[in-house]
Amino acid sequence: MTDPFQEIIEDTKTLLQETARSSKGFLHLSPEVLAKLEAIGPGLAPKGDAPPVQTPPAPTLSTPADPAEALAALDAQVKVCESCALHATRSQTVFGVGNPRADLVFVGEAPGYEEDQKGEPFVGPAGQLLTDIITKGMKSSREEVYICNIIKCRPPENRNPSPDEVRCCESYLKQQLDILQPKVICALGGVAAKTLLQTEETTGRLRGSWHNYEGIPLRVTYHPAYLLRKPSEKSKTWADIQEVMKVLSGEVTPEI
Repeated sequence: MTDPFQEIIEDTKTLLQETARSSKGFLHLSPEVLAKLEAIGPGLAPKGDAPPVQTPPAPTLSTPADPAEALAALDAQVKVCESCALHATRSQTVFGVGNPRADLVFVGEAPGYEEDQKGEPFVGPAGQLLTDIITKGMKSSREEVYICNIIKCRPPENRNPSPDEVRCCESYLKQQLDILQPKVICALGGVAAKTLLQTEETTGRLRGSWHNYEGIPLRVTYHPAYLLRKPSEKSKTWADIQEVMKVLSGEVTPEI
């Protein structure tokens, strides 16, 4: 008498082989299933002239959102933010401007009066100097880099932002930089440098060497507003910018 269990095994074996032949050479069985089939009956898994059994590839992570779309979504959050008292005195938020795939990001301190009115960072006298550095010095354009500030609302009378205000806005800045993933960050002035590097060192002590912000090379230099008050320091900022350009061109790889 034929063993019914053996017939089931043979029928299952035939079914697996036929399925493998008709599925363009791939039969998606996990290693655990294959092991159990072999334990039930040796040779149950397709062999011989049957195509090889393969497990499905590991699932891939979903494609990241387009940087421009991600930045726009974050900007929309900033526009309605009321985390600190500055929301009550602002004309509008000042998120950031430039290329969402920029290799270089300039990070300043906070919006001033002109920025608060226009909703764009670095558009006043200090902004014009930064534009000159980018266009005349680096032979680039504002549209090719990205420019933002540590905080997104103007402090009254252009005072320095308070530690609480910085803390409230810091997550927005971190998300911006996570989206942008630039090759280089240039911190403009003490507030930007101290916030990004979590230090109390002065700009004078921090500039002149490379630092590390979450794996991204960071260069500290003087804020353009400081250079307007003290033009004699412009040569030092130009030296910093030249080092930034060397990294962007691939001429130098900083040790961070």
